[in-house]
Amino acid sequence: MTSNTYTFSVLSVIWTFAIVAIINSAFNFTYSNIQTNCYLISPYSMKLKFISLFALTIIFCQLVAAQSKLKAIKAGKVIDVVSGTVLNQQVILIDSNTIVNIGSGLAIPANAEVIDLSNATVLPGLIDCHTHITSQPSGDYYGDIFRKTPMDYAVTAHIYAKRTLQAGFTTCRDVGAAAFIDVALRNAINSGEIEGPRLQVATLFIGSTGSHGDLNGFSPFLSFQLPKEMMGVADGVDALRKQVRYNIKYGADVIKFGAGAGVLSEEESVGAPQFSLEEMKAIVEEAKMWGRKTCAHAHGTDAIKQAIRAGVASVEHGSFLDAEAIQLMKQQGTYLVADIYNDDYIMSEYKRLGYPQKILDKEQLVGRTQRESFAKAVKGGVKIAYGTDAGVYPHGWNGKQLYYMVKYGLTPIQAIQAATINAADLLGWKERIGSITKGKWADIIAIEGNPLDDVTLLEKVKFVMKDGKVYKNELKK
Repeated sequence: MTSNTYTFSVLSVIWTFAIVAIINSAFNFTYSNIQTNCYLISPYSMKLKFISLFALTIIFCQLVAAQSKLKAIKAGKVIDVVSGTVLNQQVILIDSNTIVNIGSGLAIPANAEVIDLSNATVLPGLIDCHTHITSQPSGDYYGDIFRKTPMDYAVTAHIYAKRTLQAGFTTCRDVGAAAFIDVALRNAINSGEIEGPRLQVATLFIGSTGSHGDLNGFSPFLSFQLPKEMMGVADGVDALRKQVRYNIKYGADVIKFGAGAGVLSEEESVGAPQFSLEEMKAIVEEAKMWGRKTCAHAHGTDAIKQAIRAGVASVEHGSFLDAEAIQLMKQQGTYLVADIYNDDYIMSEYKRLGYPQKILDKEQLVGRTQRESFAKAVKGGVKIAYGTDAGVYPHGWNGKQLYYMVKYGLTPIQAIQAATINAADLLGWKERIGSITKGKWADIIAIEGNPLDDVTLLEKVKFVMKDGKVYKNELKK
């Protein structure tokens, strides 16, 4: 039991006895007195007694509620992601939503709810730093663009959020959504209305005219009936500063912009820069002034290096890294968030989903090169945070990328660290999440087997707790 809970319990008991003493002194009579002297009990006295008893009931209910928030997890193995070691036969004590202790041989309070994970391996909740939880390809490329409204995406977003949480991802950074749907989703999750991971949201992707963030490949007479700010499209330093403020005004936790061209849009080049260095610096400086980090969508070499020089916290994708870019990332402490699984899904499914051949041709080039760049970054000592671009492939498959990160250079524990302590650091939440440590939020998952021997086991998460609440438990008793 924590000191706070213990103090509350003791005070509750003291107050209980105090009230009983007051009642007894005020109404010093026995049952026989009541039988023989009923006329002595005034209506006022009876009312006071009922009020006192009601207060007594409330105190007892509060005491029970406080005690019922205690949980104790009996863990067979715990992956200590800070030290990179495996701890055996651990007890994790949780009060409400916070881890209050962890160790072997800890005494379990008699009133704690015991969760038996003694046959499982326990890890901190996983973190995906690059998701698009509000959308997913439907099988109709042009229909998704022209027939769907933001309301269509809004009514399905909660399904994708639940799938992500059930997969063991208790926190996500969502890096671009239309019409502030991600803000509404984040707020609904935080209020407990729906199930989903804890979210940091970027709201509107900021892009230049004709960029990856704009509508490309169609007639100039075709446009969306939205204010330009709602499209996230801006050009020039002043307009970009205003766009950053606009995003933050309506709920952005982080700012994402397109430093260079993309793959799943119809620009001609995947590598070309799409903002000047001056424009990128304006975005980063404005976001920093408002207490927000920035991340840059960047495949091409020049776009990557300009984004790093501008001061972004992370480069997303990083497909065409060269030696200079790797050195700059090390010097600046810039994270690489590389989505190196989804190429397999895109190349196997996107033709069937109706994507133009131009896009598939770009992906064929980028997918291979991106994995080579990732391997170079690992060898070069670049900081890696886990991010999958979920929404490009089905939500709930977020764990599949761990295998590819190991295949292209990380050890299993390094891949897990990328999805825990590194990701927490990138999000600015390293004091709250990312490890099973005293004082952090109780975000805990469990699997069967040892992921240090087979990291693909994390694709089959059996137990999920977020904020001290169990959302999934499929482990055998």
